[in-house]
Amino acid sequence: MAMGVGPAAGDDEVISAINTTPLVDVMLVLLIIFLITIPVVTTSIPVSLPKERVEVRETKPENVIISVDPAGNIFWYDARMPSTDALVARLKEVSKKDPQPEVQVRGDLTSRYEGVGKILLACQRAGITKVAFITEPPPLGG
Repeated sequence: MAMGVGPAAGDDEVISAINTTPLVDVMLVLLIIFLITIPVVTTSIPVSLPKERVEVRETKPENVIISVDPAGNIFWYDARMPSTDALVARLKEVSKKDPQPEVQVRGDLTSRYEGVGKILLACQRAGITKVAFITEPPPLGG
């Protein structure tokens, strides 16, 4: 019994066929991988997430501070605002200044969102362009 490991003596033919089976197998595996991973990447809703950073803000005397207590009452500095319309009227006076001051909202942790929403709506109606939220930094180590 003989085993042929090379070209036979006197057989000088060149093998012109390429074995493409391994190439097709690799391509099918890559195709399956792409078909599985692409839907995972593209199914999330495209949103721009806010970047969290610690920013030290200087309090300027012209800034307006509006607070919301746990009961939902709105305060202009220390004076309680009787209604949202009164708040809008005061904010319209402030919005005419040049440069326009920043409105800083201080909402109590236990207050409902409704009070803060009223302030934002009043700022929008008055034409205020700069609104900031004042928060306390988290405790160290937590």
